[in-house]
Amino acid sequence: MLYLNIEVLKKCDSKVASKVKVAMNELDSLVASARELFAQAATPVELENAKAQFLGKAGKMTELMKGMAQLSVEEKKTRGAAINVTKQAIEAALTERRNALAEAQLQVQLQAERLDVTLPGRQRGQGGLHPVSLTLERIEGIFASMGFEVAEGPEIESDWFNFTALNTPEDHPARSMHDTFYVEGGTPQAPNLLRTHTSPMQIRHAVQHVKRYRNQLDAGQGMPEIRVIAPGRTYRVDSDATHSPMFHQCEGLWIGENVSFKDLKVVFTDFCKTFFESDDLVLRFRPSFFPFTEPSAEVDIQFQSGPLAGKWLEVAGSGQVHPNVVRNMGLDPERFIGFAFGMGPDRLTMLRYGVNDLRLFFDGDIRFLSQFNK
Repeated sequence: MLYLNIEVLKKCDSKVASKVKVAMNELDSLVASARELFAQAATPVELENAKAQFLGKAGKMTELMKGMAQLSVEEKKTRGAAINVTKQAIEAALTERRNALAEAQLQVQLQAERLDVTLPGRQRGQGGLHPVSLTLERIEGIFASMGFEVAEGPEIESDWFNFTALNTPEDHPARSMHDTFYVEGGTPQAPNLLRTHTSPMQIRHAVQHVKRYRNQLDAGQGMPEIRVIAPGRTYRVDSDATHSPMFHQCEGLWIGENVSFKDLKVVFTDFCKTFFESDDLVLRFRPSFFPFTEPSAEVDIQFQSGPLAGKWLEVAGSGQVHPNVVRNMGLDPERFIGFAFGMGPDRLTMLRYGVNDLRLFFDGDIRFLSQFNK
């Protein structure tokens, strides 16, 4: 029920008071109708549509306000007060329904997002090393057990360390831009480039080793043997199923006064059998040519079982260090001799895990790489 000031009704004559009572009954009915329509609204959109029927520009309350223009001054006072009370009642009913819908929507959302704290938690997947990194670790571990040090160096090299110090002729095809990535820097005589192998680290390591023991050598004394491997990334202009413009290499060097080709065969045979965990592995050293070794040999292996059984597979290049290279290390080639070898850890990884496409290792497919960390 809508309540007006009793004093207002007393001041009205009987005819006006009668009209006011009728109007109040109509307004009460309007509020009841609004409450009912608001209650039927199941969504905020439906509620706004219901609101427009009463409080909109063309709503019933607007029509009532427009109708006051035809009333007398006395009627306007009572009628205006009643309409104002009615509007407040409708707005209160609207706010109440809005709050009810918001609360219902919140409960639905909370129910949808409800967490069952008794469920076991989701475990995060654990990462692991790349298969090539696993191979490099394995290589380093095996050679460390033989007394070899591990040397690391810059991937941007000078022409001198990458080619000249390794007895590579000026007109060798490897120096061309078709095979080598040249970069800014250096000098016209010794430009900078992305190293094409890790052999430069053999020279760098050997030069520092010789400097450390120079006084002993000048006094006619000996020095500790140089045993070092140099694993790392290298770069060449090449790309297909078995080659990548960026790939890994591991070069090895052993320099001493009594190191022979026989030592090379023993060391590398032992390495291959340990790496592949196969005692029946067969190796052969096939004559070849490299500018930095003389004599030189390609190293092939043959598995006696598995899918590659009976096939010869090239895994490394090797040879006795060329006298000119020994001389560039600061040593006398008449006194010091040794062997060097170079292999591709990427290819060893392919053979160890039975992968036939090198590009799979560098595509970044987690489904493929995760197989190697179980």
